[in-house]
Amino acid sequence: MAKDFDRQNTEVRIPIALFNRLTALGTPETLGMPSPNRGKGRLHANLE
Repeated sequence: MAKDFDRQNTEVRIPIALFNRLTALGTPETLGMPSPNRGKGRLHANLE
């Protein structure tokens, strides 16, 4: 273990950064779906 405070700080930050990177790789990316009737007032506008 490092004795200097700055080096101790680095020793703590490296595993945290690695953990955050691995967590980000396993997190799914969620995308929103557009609403089919947004602004039209009815579900199927082409049925008229």
